[in-house]
Amino acid sequence: MTCRGVRGAISVQNDSEEAIIAATRRLLERIVAANDIHADDVAGAFFTATSDLSTAYPARAARQMGWNHVPLLCSQEIAVKDGLPRCVRVLVLWNTECAPECIRHIYLDDARVLRPDWTFE
Repeated sequence: MTCRGVRGAISVQNDSEEAIIAATRRLLERIVAANDIHADDVAGAFFTATSDLSTAYPARAARQMGWNHVPLLCSQEIAVKDGLPRCVRVLVLWNTECAPECIRHIYLDDARVLRPDWTFE
């Protein structure tokens, strides 16, 4: 099996624990469904959040989904002038036989502008 990266991002309505966890969970559920990912095949996941989201770790959504044995890491996204505000990004490292061109990266809501070429919905 090869380890591949699956990317995604979502905008968050406000800086509350509920909003951050709900948005991140929605994003992860879409990534999992679009790629038929099983938690046992996930090697790890990296989450970033913009500096205006500071009330919760986005990785808590993955834990709530049962990713209890998956290494998870959160960090702050670099501050880029005119960057998308209130945004959570994720990189899921996935052990799969899937070819890179078959991977479905998921960008939702306002985050669609980050990678319009990878927006499938």
